[in-house]
Amino acid sequence: MANGQSFRDLLVWREAMSLVEDVYRATQSFPTEERYGLSSQLRRAAVSIPSNIAEGSQRKYAKVFVHFLRIALGSRAEVAVQIEIAKRLNLVSVAEHQMLAQRTDAVGRMLNGLISALERPRPPNHQPMCNREDR
Repeated sequence: MANGQSFRDLLVWREAMSLVEDVYRATQSFPTEERYGLSSQLRRAAVSIPSNIAEGSQRKYAKVFVHFLRIALGSRAEVAVQIEIAKRLNLVSVAEHQMLAQRTDAVGRMLNGLISALERPRPPNHQPMCNREDR
């Protein structure tokens, strides 16, 4: 990312944070026996998405950022599977599942779009994501 920009400026990070909030709200109603099972796993996977976006955005090179975005994409896939499991076990309503699935899909599309943008060929005189004086 360019100097002066924060991961908080990324729409995908903000959407991923909203997904985390939605996941936490949905899992509050899970049975107590799921506290250390599906509920915990779903929360950890959801939290991993914005965490990896943030960590990767602080790296110097786009290639490294893309690596972290791909990890976030993997966590997004985990969330998608886990909310499907929650639906099949009747732990979330049809409406809750639909809302979570739509937000999860949207985050996935945004991650894929950002990855594609960062992987586009750069002009020959491209510079790293952040300017460094010690080159």
